Amino acid sequence: MTTHRLRAGIQRGGIELRHLLRNPKEMSGHLSNVVVALLIAAYISDDVPGTGTPMAHLVLAGFAAYLLFQIGLINLPQILVTEREEGALLRLRATPGGIPAYLVAKCLLVVVMAAGTLAVLLASAALLVDGPLPHGPGAWLTLLWVTALGLLAVVPLGAAIGAVLPNPREALALIMLPALALLLTSGAMFPITSLPVPVQQVASVFPLKWMAQGLRAALLPDSARASEPAGSWELPLVALVLTAWTVLGFLLAVPLLRRAARRESGSRLSARHRRAARSGAVPA
Repeated sequence: MTTHRLRAGIQRGGIELRHLLRNPKEMSGHLSNVVVALLIAAYISDDVPGTGTPMAHLVLAGFAAYLLFQIGLINLPQILVTEREEGALLRLRATPGGIPAYLVAKCLLVVVMAAGTLAVLLASAALLVDGPLPHGPGAWLTLLWVTALGLLAVVPLGAAIGAVLPNPREALALIMLPALALLLTSGAMFPITSLPVPVQQVASVFPLKWMAQGLRAALLPDSARASEPAGSWELPLVALVLTAWTVLGFLLAVPLLRRAARRESGSRLSARHRRAARSGAVPA
């Protein structure tokens, strides 16, 4: 990627961030996820089996991972499908930087959204429900690299999914069920060792399991390692799996977005608008 495209992507991302911050409705949607996490944590009083770690801390660490996962793999595809329907991909043909700059802009937007949501969640949890925070410089460093690498693992994948989803109305339905299944099987809401071994093995293929494990390593005490399948945080394996998903995501995202942009035309865009108007989704 050339410096010109990178600069164009950063400039575009800055514009989109300013639009996001001026949109109270969209901001409140992200904050509502934080409220849900705090309410769940407030009503959990047990400890993680075999440790002295409050179960609420494990849930908050897992929910933090799921928020990052959700923004990259659920919110981003919806944004991309909506913009495609509005003609954004068609306009990319005449936009400086093209698809690479567009992808950089979306990565910047999602990273800032996710980092802000994570910061609000951890700060409010620490103040309101005695939630966990990293203990020491090493834990803070783990929090930073797991967050960054986790986002890199899911943002390009979310862009690739957004390039092939049919329309905004079907996008959420097609994404939410698999995402909720991963939430329940990746050890984000309860110890993964309580699940059958085959379920654990399937969950270990996907990035959410490793994002949650990495954030537990950053936020929970070492005694909580007893609830992990390997009895340790396996941070080198966390880094390896997330890096593999990062590479796979970028290899998929750029060609799929280019293909979607090539298939766009004024007649296709007009036809979609007519269908949406007939269905009542937009004003005629």
